[in-house]
Amino acid sequence: MTDGTPDRRGPLDRLLSLGADVRAGEGTGALMLAGNVFLLLAFYYLLKTVREALILSEGGAEVKSYAAAGQAVLLLGFVPAYGALASRVNRLTLINWVTLFFASHLVIFYLLGAAGVHIGVAFFLWIGVFNLVMPAQLWAFANDVYDAERGKRLFPIVGIGASLGAWAGAAFAGELFDRIGSYPMMLIAAAGLPATLILTRLIERRVRRAPAAAATAEAPIGKAGGFRLVLSQRYLLFIALFVLVTNIVNTLGEYILGSLVTADVSARIASGAAPAGSEDMLIGAFYGRFFAWVNFLGFAFQLLLVSRLFKWLGVRGTLFVLPVIAAFTYGTTALMPVLSIIMLVKMLENSTDYSINNTTRHALFLPTSREAKYKAKQAIDSFFWRAGDVLQALVVFVGAELLALTTRGFALFNLAIVAVWIVLGIAIAREHRQLTGEELVRTKAEAQPV
Repeated sequence: MTDGTPDRRGPLDRLLSLGADVRAGEGTGALMLAGNVFLLLAFYYLLKTVREALILSEGGAEVKSYAAAGQAVLLLGFVPAYGALASRVNRLTLINWVTLFFASHLVIFYLLGAAGVHIGVAFFLWIGVFNLVMPAQLWAFANDVYDAERGKRLFPIVGIGASLGAWAGAAFAGELFDRIGSYPMMLIAAAGLPATLILTRLIERRVRRAPAAAATAEAPIGKAGGFRLVLSQRYLLFIALFVLVTNIVNTLGEYILGSLVTADVSARIASGAAPAGSEDMLIGAFYGRFFAWVNFLGFAFQLLLVSRLFKWLGVRGTLFVLPVIAAFTYGTTALMPVLSIIMLVKMLENSTDYSINNTTRHALFLPTSREAKYKAKQAIDSFFWRAGDVLQALVVFVGAELLALTTRGFALFNLAIVAVWIVLGIAIAREHRQLTGEELVRTKAEAQPV
């Protein structure tokens, strides 16, 4: 150690220190959390490739955009139900039940799809709930087992697991999709999701060694509802609006990309360059490769940049990295609206979102209450995220159906929304500075001898 203190870190702690500030004894827990999120994201990206193939082949980019609005309606019921369950059980029971709840549905979708039922829209609605609720729950658990100081240092390690899992899942899906198709991949994810519960239990057992931590682990997650917490605390409300605007920009970009992909595939089939009836396979293969590159870049950013950005800019400064990238993405799209260019800049935007912005957004909850970490975070990461889809669907309807906007027109609209995004980032940074300052005062006061 540079200060003369003996370095008591083990080999694992030293290895993980390449990606974050890991101190003695912290490596094992951080690695298990990273492994947990690795598995979750890997299985999700298997399912995400299936989702794209089913929804685009059965309905196209417009139906995909409009169906996203239905996910917000489902979450209006799911978030209060999740909060009610969290008020009655401890965190381990909560995580077990919710994970098995989702895994069982994949078996049902497999049976329906294998029977010839068109499940594209239904599966799209389902996965839109799954892919927000499950990661939000896992990151709430991480926020619960780490205090603010350790979380800020170790979340980059957990984020590496997320980025690597997303990349591995997308790469595996890209290779596997052409061989087995959509429905068997659902069974792979259904069998694999329960494996995340093993790691959760091991982490819980490790945390419970401290008596105070064991008491916290056994306690239900408070009584206040998620929506009530968001609407009653300015900091949480700003985060909710920030997440909403983030998703408007991102999903409108996905609409732009999806429109160009389906048009390109249709043109290839019409010209005879691809066989008739191969639309879903071509789309699935494109997105498998696209997601693989996005998540490879995301992993590289997570490994090399996130911890350093937290150190150089802090959590508050890092909030603004993605809005700047998004401004570049849609500025470039407005100037050069062709598939090859949009694919590249969208890769940059998505990889930044999945790594730098994702870890930063989760770190915003470190100085909040335990109720906020589970319930408000669930409301924000699920409902408010999907509310962005509702607004994006409205933009698509008005823009595509009424105004006949081109790709350039949608890109210019996104640039205007990015300006709102930056203003919300400034408001969050101001509240975060005050909140972390108050927490520091409390910590110092509690440390004083009685």
